[in-house]
Amino acid sequence: MKTNSFFSLLLFCISFNAFLANSTELISPKEAKLPEANGSLKTRGITRGPAIKVSSPDLTAVEIKSPFDLKVLFESRGGNKVDPAAVKVSYLKATEVDLTPRLQSAISAGGIDFSKAEVPPGEHAIKITVKDLDGRESSTVINLNIAK
Repeated sequence: MKTNSFFSLLLFCISFNAFLANSTELISPKEAKLPEANGSLKTRGITRGPAIKVSSPDLTAVEIKSPFDLKVLFESRGGNKVDPAAVKVSYLKATEVDLTPRLQSAISAGGIDFSKAEVPPGEHAIKITVKDLDGRESSTVINLNIAK
């Protein structure tokens, strides 16, 4: 009987580790509990910097299930290439949380392609800032409503 229990526990641990290996924490539960940012975020309506378009998750959905694939496209303007080293991604809280190091391997001149992003339930605002090689900057805020 003890052998069956041991193998069942071992199988569970292997399965759980495989699940964890297939998803990556973008925002931790501890970070989600940080105090909200004060004030309103102001962005310019017209910019010559690169365009930022979120293709996944669907931001028009009422709720998003975690984990999800985060796919953001960068479109250069005027033939200027996006500088991947200048991309910054922040979680907007009273004290901003820099998410860029977590996404570094998923960032390219073409955008962000981050698979299986784990985000706790609730509402989250993420700011993405992009610059081209001439230093022209664009930013956008994406609001995620993660299902409970």
